[in-house]
Amino acid sequence: MEARDATAGAFVSSDGDEAPATKNAASKASKAQTKSRMEQIFGFKKEDLSSWHNLVCLLNRPTDSASLGIFRCLFGLLMVIDVTQERGLSHLDYKYLDGAPVCRFPLLNFLEPLPLDWMYLVYLVLFLGSLGIMLGCFYRLSCLMFISTYWYIFFLDKTAWNNHSYLYGLIGFQLTLMNGNRYWSLDGLRRPSIRNAHVPLWNYTLLRTQIFIVYFIAGIKKLDADWVEGYSMSYLAHHWLFDPFKAILPVELVNLLVVHGGGLVLDLTAGYLLFFDATRPYAFFFVSYFHCMNSQLFSIGMFSYTMLATSPLFCYPDWPRRFFSHFPSFLKPVLPLTTPELQPSTSCVYNEVSNLSGDQQERPAHSKLSKPRLKHKLAAIFTLLYIAEQFFLPYSHFITQGYNNWTNGLYGYSWDMMVHSRSHQHVKITYKDGKTGAIGYLNPGVFTHSRRWKDHGDMLKQYASCLSHLLPRYNVTDPEIYFDIWVSINERFQQRIFDPRVDIVKADWSPFRPNPWLMPLLVDLSPWRTKFQEIEGSLDNQTEIVFIADFPGSNILGRTPAKRNLIVIYKCNVHHLVLVQVPAGAYHKVYTVSEDPSCYMYVYVNTTEAALLENFTKLFELQERVRNGTETEPLPPELQPLIAPNDDDEAEVNATDPIVRLFLKRQRRMKEVKKRREAGLLERLERFAGKKYYTIRRGFLMTAIAMRNLAVGLPPLEQLTREVEFANMKGPQDEGNQKDLLKEEVGHGEL
Repeated sequence: MEARDATAGAFVSSDGDEAPATKNAASKASKAQTKSRMEQIFGFKKEDLSSWHNLVCLLNRPTDSASLGIFRCLFGLLMVIDVTQERGLSHLDYKYLDGAPVCRFPLLNFLEPLPLDWMYLVYLVLFLGSLGIMLGCFYRLSCLMFISTYWYIFFLDKTAWNNHSYLYGLIGFQLTLMNGNRYWSLDGLRRPSIRNAHVPLWNYTLLRTQIFIVYFIAGIKKLDADWVEGYSMSYLAHHWLFDPFKAILPVELVNLLVVHGGGLVLDLTAGYLLFFDATRPYAFFFVSYFHCMNSQLFSIGMFSYTMLATSPLFCYPDWPRRFFSHFPSFLKPVLPLTTPELQPSTSCVYNEVSNLSGDQQERPAHSKLSKPRLKHKLAAIFTLLYIAEQFFLPYSHFITQGYNNWTNGLYGYSWDMMVHSRSHQHVKITYKDGKTGAIGYLNPGVFTHSRRWKDHGDMLKQYASCLSHLLPRYNVTDPEIYFDIWVSINERFQQRIFDPRVDIVKADWSPFRPNPWLMPLLVDLSPWRTKFQEIEGSLDNQTEIVFIADFPGSNILGRTPAKRNLIVIYKCNVHHLVLVQVPAGAYHKVYTVSEDPSCYMYVYVNTTEAALLENFTKLFELQERVRNGTETEPLPPELQPLIAPNDDDEAEVNATDPIVRLFLKRQRRMKEVKKRREAGLLERLERFAGKKYYTIRRGFLMTAIAMRNLAVGLPPLEQLTREVEFANMKGPQDEGNQKDLLKEEVGHGEL
């Protein structure tokens, strides 16, 4: 709903001047006297909910279209940008390469991508639909172009699913049914009859409720014990964005109070605070700060900016008229309309209590009485059903029980935003020839670009089925596929997520039944996480630690890494220690013979790295002594590269000693990373803009090549190669080097 009358607000004339004060003051005084307390707060009266007829009239009440029009424009703009970014237009040929043996993960198994050139056409339609929504040009057709292609792409690849991509599709679907082109649109210029016309209140009700659900349900899901206790996103507290908080609080409290506590409180309250007049300014501040931080913390594309664009929907619908009325008069031809006079619309229901422009006691001539028609009743029914469905879906996991990943249910519509973090310790794929019995191993992730199959039972089933069809090409008959995957969720023990003894190719799976080969989450061992933090805090940089838990009757077969010269196994579910030292490169097997799950702590002491760092320290001290003149002894030939200038790449190439070469390479990379970190704002903006330019450029050039191919056929291979090379042109900095550098910049974003 809304916080006050549909078109209430400052009354301004077309040139921005205030209307006569006496008449408006009398009108406002009259309204204030007749409004109940409920109407002043919520924008509707108790009587509006007393009958079906009154509810239909309320949901179809004439409302200013200005705020909806501005949101439509912003959403379309963000989706135009999103097509080349998160939707993947710029690297479409890598994702849908024709003829490549690739395992895919569609929502429904019969969904398949079109040939590559046709996929570029799909993305072109998506782009044009987004552009049409932004401009309000052929609005309904543009919305249909957008949602048809968007949902096809969305359902085509479950591995790319996330909550905000799901939200974009929902908003696009809602806009298709709304009158979003009544304000600041090209359709308004083409069709004066719809320009600056009313829209029914349910247009705002639907969008506001959708955004409220995104916030509130995300907050409800954060009431999970892992989030409340600070285990879901503990690594975020080390990000530089939280440095101001760390100046007054220890990092542990920043994690618990700011990251987790602040996120929980904001999600639970944001929808309410945005709704009411008194709290809306504070909500704007905290919500904007929250989304700006998220844009730097996570790679979530346009989501932060989309949520920022939704916030003004909770303001009075006429806010754009009042906002743009303060601009200079010479800009009025290109700015949205500021006149308060709106045209009537057949989508609305007008009655005695309709609050239109002008004095309430003198209804304009165009506001004739009207009764709800069938389309008004259908709009009200749709609004109520849609809202009910959106509240129901996040808790419908008792239906889709086969999509388990320790969070229960089909991923993508539950608003479990950042509630779970995972780390994978070990992934092993074993195949067995069904005819000869020969056993072999596959590289994890072979035949696919995705990594999400490791956490989802439905995707694992699809992956196994795909492998069973591909392996016969490599002389493996009737293959059996077994997965041994170890995962830690929210800093728990590393444990198996799937039964490694089950052939997933032949395993039963249904979206409506529990997954029989999903191993249970060992929640009884969760209290050990406090001990984990104490142990990890006592280790040095050369020591790595892994906490393992296993089920009764299972065993762990492992091999100590070659560079880890010592491994200590500590059995942690008994009152005494069992210490076992395993030399580097040796195999070992640990059996669980108890009736309860067992847990272990593996400590890897990297003596090789410790020795390397010690050598680096000695080389650095020697280099400093040579440069400041305190080293009197001549350097041997293998150490001569140390005295070369820092920016001399030849010294690294000519270094014969491998440790000296590694030392110089490390110094050069540290210098480049430092240079990037200390870059000024203008340089960062230039680097960011250049990267985006070449990304977008490649997407459009490859689309042009594909459209040419569809229109006139493929050109000669030499010409096609030259065209693709031109599209692949990069900026002055090599992208590969940039990626290497960014790996060093842990916790720091590009901009």
